[in-house]
Amino acid sequence: MSGRLDGRVALVTGASSGIGEATALALAQEGAKVAIAARRRDRLEALAAKLEVLGAEPTVLVADLASEDEAKRIVTETEARYGRLDILVNNAGVMYLEPVEEADLGRWRHMLELNVLSLIASTQAALPGMRVRRDGHIVNISSTAGRVANPNAAAYSATKFGVVAFSEALRREVYQHNIRVTVIEPGVVETELRDHIGHATTKDNLNAWADSMRQLQSVDVADAIVFCVSRPAHVNINELLMRPTDQER
Repeated sequence: MSGRLDGRVALVTGASSGIGEATALALAQEGAKVAIAARRRDRLEALAAKLEVLGAEPTVLVADLASEDEAKRIVTETEARYGRLDILVNNAGVMYLEPVEEADLGRWRHMLELNVLSLIASTQAALPGMRVRRDGHIVNISSTAGRVANPNAAAYSATKFGVVAFSEALRREVYQHNIRVTVIEPGVVETELRDHIGHATTKDNLNAWADSMRQLQSVDVADAIVFCVSRPAHVNINELLMRPTDQER
C-alpha cells in the first residue's frame, strides 16, 4: 500500500531516542526514505534495522550536532546518498535547567549551540537544494517553553523562543520558493530529555509535575509531524502547539 510520503527523503536529527526515533519510524511508515543522525551509534543502528524492514533505505549518520560543521555534514551526506533532501526535522536538543544565579555557563553555551545554532546550520545547508527544486519542508522542534518562560528554565526557554522566532523569520524568507517551515511546540513528553537536568531540586520538581499528568508520548508528536509534512503543497502548517490534556501552562 502506498504511503503519503512515497518518494520523499527525510533527515531526522536527534534520532537515537524519543521524538526523533518515533518520527523516523512514522515517516518511514508513510513511505519516506530516512536518514537518521545522533551521537549514539548503537541506538542508530538498532533504529536503522527497524527502518530497513519498513523499506526506508536508512542512512546512519553519527554526529556531534553541537558542531556546526557536523550539522552541515549530515545534510551533505544525505543529499549525496539519495540525491535530494525533502524533509529536514531539526529535533536534536538538550534541556539544562537551573537558577540563573547558579548557572553553569559552559553547559548553557552547549545548549545554545545544540538547540539553536546547530538547527540553523542544518537548515542553512538544506536550503540551496530545496530552493533549486522549489520543494522542501523544514520542521523545527521547539517546546511550550518557547511560549511560556518559567523559573529555572531561563536559558532553555531562550533557546526555544529563539527556535520559534527563527522559524517564522525563515518561513517569510523562503515561502516564495515553495519551501515550507513548521515549528512544533510540544508540552510535557515522556522522553529522556529530563535526564540531562543537573540541578537536583529542579529535576525532582519537574519529574513530580510530569508524573502528575498523562504525558504526551513520542509517537503523539511524531504523528503531528507526519500530518504537517503530508499536507498538499499549497498548505503550510506554520506552527503546531500541543500539550497533554492535563497540562495547564
